[in-house]
Amino acid sequence: MTATMKPAPRAAAAPARRRGPAALALRQGRLEITQFLRSRESVVFTMGFPVIMILIFAAIFSDEIAPGVSYTQYFITGMIATGLMTVSFQNLGIWIPIERDRGVLKRYRGTPMPKWVWFAGKVLMVVAIGVAETVLLLAVSVALFDLDLPGTAAKWLTFGWVSVLGVTACTLCGIAISSLARTARSGSAVVTPVALVLQFISGVFFVFTELPSWMQQVAAIFPLKWMCQGLRSVFLPESFGAQEPAGSFELGRVALVLAVWCAVGLVLCLTTFRWTTKRDG
Repeated sequence: MTATMKPAPRAAAAPARRRGPAALALRQGRLEITQFLRSRESVVFTMGFPVIMILIFAAIFSDEIAPGVSYTQYFITGMIATGLMTVSFQNLGIWIPIERDRGVLKRYRGTPMPKWVWFAGKVLMVVAIGVAETVLLLAVSVALFDLDLPGTAAKWLTFGWVSVLGVTACTLCGIAISSLARTARSGSAVVTPVALVLQFISGVFFVFTELPSWMQQVAAIFPLKWMCQGLRSVFLPESFGAQEPAGSFELGRVALVLAVWCAVGLVLCLTTFRWTTKRDG
């Protein structure tokens, strides 16, 4: 007598575990950071350029521009602001057109992943690299040029909100300006001249009050000037506020202008951002 053995029924496959919004954003952020670190040119330019500039300018200029304030101290505050602008505005304005031209953004749009996750990944990358770069600049400045770190909680708080508002405004503007580049190669040609001009007129390389008045007025339209001014209030003595154009650091106006640029940048992103190139239709 033979018995027919029936195969045991297979257990139903467990449904794939869906990632929550936070997990998706963190995963995309790790991907963006990894891609950034794999690009040697981006790492050297973004992380190394501000440090190199500090070393060069500190070796050339050592005079005091005000009692107890050396040119090096003044310059360092501007380079911290420039570093934040570079990792956000300039980096995104150059790399997003490359991804668009290669069809990366088009493929992202065709996946089930929510579109906001891609933007969240870019923001997390900017925040992570921006923090690392700021720590590096502060470490070099304290070790080699006797920069005094903020001595009060109020100054650290000012440092925090100026950096957050500045990075937010520059990130949104970087995403917006990326749509002006028609090809991957033109991204750098569009963004780099804008960034360099802003650095020269915003009190990064030169003392702001020594610039022509018309240049000061043009610079006051854009965020970098106010980022530099806000950071000077953190790292320079209170007495230096009298050397500013308005006779004070104007922290209220710094916050207002940067907040306005955050709103302007958001509107520009929503109205101009493109996932595909014009030739893709």
